Parts: sequence; structure tokens; C-alpha cells
Amino acid sequence: MSGSGSGTIKSEIELVVNDKRHHAVIRSADTLLRVLREQLGLTGAKEGCENGDCGACTVNVDGVPIKSCLMLAIEAPGCSITTIEGLGGDAPIQKAFVEQFAFQCGFCTPGYIMVAHALTKQCPHASEDVMQRWLQSNICRCTSYEEIGKAVRSVLSQK
Repeated sequence: MSGSGSGTIKSEIELVVNDKRHHAVIRSADTLLRVLREQLGLTGAKEGCENGDCGACTVNVDGVPIKSCLMLAIEAPGCSITTIEGLGGDAPIQKAFVEQFAFQCGFCTPGYIMVAHALTKQCPHASEDVMQRWLQSNICRCTSYEEIGKAVRSVLSQK
């Protein structure tokens, strides 16, 4: 632990993000979203509402979609974090989003892809109802909901 001139206590932590070890110096109040974007340069998780409503900041933590604006970075050591950058363009759900035109402005797309990726891994034969419940966690202001549903359905049907 170290202090700064302003009296803020900072700690160094190690995070495993996209299968790579990273070190970050954080305050206890720093969110995972801030650390990913500002210290690690991983800007795929978007800063939207910052209160957990929109899902633009969704990442997968130990395979579970988490809104990174709600998780403190201090909670993340020992977890495996995957961001949209960690999928590397190779995930079937990414290809499906492109094929189904499941985006307009693209701001919400990384968060939706991370939720859908986790869904296809955890519930590969998910029913329509289950899929809809998972997708409710995110908001698309451009209203690409129909296309997003088609993209997810296309990957679920391949399983």
C-alpha cells in the first residue's frame, strides 16, 4: 500500500484479463470498468450509465457476465476476466452479430456480445424465454433488439 499527497490510499493488485496478468495501482473505490479502460487500455467495455442499468460495460468474470461499473477492482484479483478484446473476433457470437446486422451505432454491442457469449457457453440449448431473460440485462438505444435476438438464436441453434 502506498499513499499519495492527497491522503488517498492506493494498493497494487494483479488482475488476469484475457488470459494475461496485469498489475494496477488502485484506490479502494475504483471500479473494474475504470481500471480496464484507464489503466489497461481495454476500452471495449463502454462507460454508459455507471449505475448498472444499461449493460454497456459488461465483461465476463469467471464466465459470468458482470457489469464492470458495479464491481470494484479490489474484488477482481483471483478472478479470470474476459473483455470483448479477449474474444479476439473468433467467437461465434461475434460473427453472428455481423451476419444478422445486430448493431447500429455499436455502443452497446460489446456488452451484448459478452452477455450472449456467456449464455451460449453456460446454456447452449437455452429456450427463447431463457435467452430473453439474459438479454434483459442490457439496453440498446438504437433498438436493434430483433437483430440481436436473431444473432443469439443462430448461435444457440448450432449447439
